[in-house]
Amino acid sequence: MEKGCYGSPRRQRPLPGSLLLFFLVAMSHSPLPQPATAHRAEALTGRVRVPGDKSISHRSFMFGGLASGETRITGLLEGEDVLRTGEAMKAMGARIERNGAEWVIQGTGNGCLLQPEAPLDFGNAGTGSRLTMGLVGTYDMETTFIGDASLSKRPMARVLDPLREMGVQVLNAASGDRMPLTLRGPKHAAPITYRVPMPSAQVKSAVLLAGLNTPGITTVLEPVMTRDHTEKMLRGFGANLEVETDSTGLRTIRIEGEGKLTGQVIAVPGDPSSAAFPLVAALLVPGSDITIENVLMNPTRTGLILTLQDMGADIELLNPRSAGGEDVADLRVRSSDLRGVSVPPERAPSMIDEYPVLAVAASFAEGTTVMDGLDELRVKESDRLAAVAAGLKANGVECTEGEASLSVIGRPGGKGLGGGSVETHLDHRIAMAFLVMGLASERPVTVDDRAMIATSFPEFMDLMAGLGAVIE
Repeated sequence: MEKGCYGSPRRQRPLPGSLLLFFLVAMSHSPLPQPATAHRAEALTGRVRVPGDKSISHRSFMFGGLASGETRITGLLEGEDVLRTGEAMKAMGARIERNGAEWVIQGTGNGCLLQPEAPLDFGNAGTGSRLTMGLVGTYDMETTFIGDASLSKRPMARVLDPLREMGVQVLNAASGDRMPLTLRGPKHAAPITYRVPMPSAQVKSAVLLAGLNTPGITTVLEPVMTRDHTEKMLRGFGANLEVETDSTGLRTIRIEGEGKLTGQVIAVPGDPSSAAFPLVAALLVPGSDITIENVLMNPTRTGLILTLQDMGADIELLNPRSAGGEDVADLRVRSSDLRGVSVPPERAPSMIDEYPVLAVAASFAEGTTVMDGLDELRVKESDRLAAVAAGLKANGVECTEGEASLSVIGRPGGKGLGGGSVETHLDHRIAMAFLVMGLASERPVTVDDRAMIATSFPEFMDLMAGLGAVIE
């Protein structure tokens, strides 16, 4: 157990200034929309690196801020969402500084977070906010969470329900357990056994993080495996965590509370969800041949690559290797003639963020592509399923939207596609997916706002231009 931390809450001193805040201001959204239009491109060529993985970057700030001693991070995604998480950890006592290409964190020690003086503003960061609710919920203190218009519409009950079982009170919340909301932790949190009702790495992670500050063993039962970065990284930081998988695939994850976490050195690999955009663009634009270096290949994150290979995509994995306990590889991608497939619904957890750009790829495939098990898309930064279907239809694609499904009839070569304007609904992945469409469609494609792309992929425009894309 960390010494001298568990017990009455302490309030954080006001922060004099913030390097993270400088980045947030520099990247904040313009009050006016910033439309962008993608035009049919010549062959895309070159070697690129995408930003660090978003999921691992969030957790690096959180676990480094919580651990004792120093954590050093390279390859961090410096997008707005991740920086909001860093700002929250600073507000609760962690020291975080950027030193050249490296981020250096002096953590508080497990159980030693301080009550923040002001609400924690997560902007558009769903992962950061939900995981932090778990992290701080079992502390004997009050914490208020706020976000932008998009995040304030997203449901938080899936995280708050298990926290309530552990003794956490939701003092105030907008209708439907939405932000703004205030949590009040119990004097003594109770460990629970919680069966995750839907495949969600965020819910699983929130309960495990709540267990860090709870005496005893907290257990999560996960019927369908989701991305396992939380489990891997917590063990790397020294948490006593065990995972068992039975013959039915049920994962039982147990974490012992009030243990010591120790700072680590982390090299964040490239984000496969960001790599998806140049990858699909290269498949669709004739004559393209690109290499995307240092991409995370964790099996819980490779559903899009498997699906595209099923569709006939020429994707070659080069130099597969291990880095920081994760599988990584370089991806060589060449333009390909794709064919429609039926995507197994059980693959959804391993590619949930990639369905918008997969739907774009399907628009150029021979035949029909059917995607099922898409319930989770209804509660992302936007109703992604509705937004994708509307964007496809606006650009001449024949598609059918179901309650949890999408069927797309492709037009090889992009003949007759494009010419429409897409409502992004403040969703970065909708914006990038349809800009990719415009690079291969017969007519240009316009998105109503590019500003929110900075939340996850600030380098997107420059990276695509460097490959030969024409986006203005």
